[in-house]
Amino acid sequence: MRASLRTKEEIKRIREAGRILAACHREIRKLLAPGISTLEIDAFVESYLKKHKATPEQKGYRGFPYATCASVNDVVCHGFPDSRQLQAGDLVTIDIVVNKDGWLADSGWSYAVGSAGPAGQYLLDKTHEALYAGINKAAAGMRTGDIGHAVQTVVEHAGLGIVAPLVGHGIGRKLHEPPDVPSIGSPRTGTLLRPGMVITIEPVVTLGETGAVFWEEDGWTVRTADGSLGAQFEHTVAILEDGPQILTD
Repeated sequence: MRASLRTKEEIKRIREAGRILAACHREIRKLLAPGISTLEIDAFVESYLKKHKATPEQKGYRGFPYATCASVNDVVCHGFPDSRQLQAGDLVTIDIVVNKDGWLADSGWSYAVGSAGPAGQYLLDKTHEALYAGINKAAAGMRTGDIGHAVQTVVEHAGLGIVAPLVGHGIGRKLHEPPDVPSIGSPRTGTLLRPGMVITIEPVVTLGETGAVFWEEDGWTVRTADGSLGAQFEHTVAILEDGPQILTD
C-alpha cells in the first residue's frame, strides 16, 4: 500500500487532534509525582479527552484495554497502566493516540518522576535529541532511511541502544498506515517522503547498548532484555513543501 497524501484541510484536522494531545501531555507533566499510579494517569487522560470531545484511539485497538500505554523503567513500550505507586527516580513513558472527529494524532513522551539521576537524564536527553534529528530529515524528497540514519547516529554515538523492531508509521484515519518509519537506516533508502504525508517518528532507546527486548506473555508489554532503562519520544509530523511540521507540539 502507498502512503496517503493529505490535503491542507485534512492536515489541519490531524493538527486539531494533535493540539489536544499536546495539551494533555502538559497536564500529565503537572500530575507526575511520587505516589501517583499510571492507572490514575490513564483515568485522567480518558476524562481529559472526553472533555475535549475526543477519544483514546488505542482503547480497544486489537483488544488493548486502556486509554494509554504506560511504560515504566525497563518497560519500553505498550505497558499496561496499573495501581503501583510511582517512585522518585522512575522513568515513565505515556503514549496516547487521540481521535478527534475521525482524525488521529499520536505522541508518546518519557518523563522522570522527580529527578531521573545522571544516567536516566542522559537517556532522556539523548532520546529527545534523536527524535529531533529524525524530524529534521523529514522533508519532501528525503527518504525514511534518512530519518532512521539520523536517529541511529545520535543514539549510537551516545553509546545507547535502539529498539529496532519498534518503528514509526503513517497516521491519519487509522492508527497504523504506510509507510513504516524505522529508527535505523541508511541514507537515500526506504520510502520517498512526499508533501502531504503524515508520519510518526518515535525512537525507543535503552540505556543498555544492545537495545534487545522481549515481549511478555500478554502480547503487549515490551521490556529490555538486560533490565536497563528505556525511553521514547514521539511526534506526529506532516511533510510539507517547505519542510516538516510537528502536529503534536
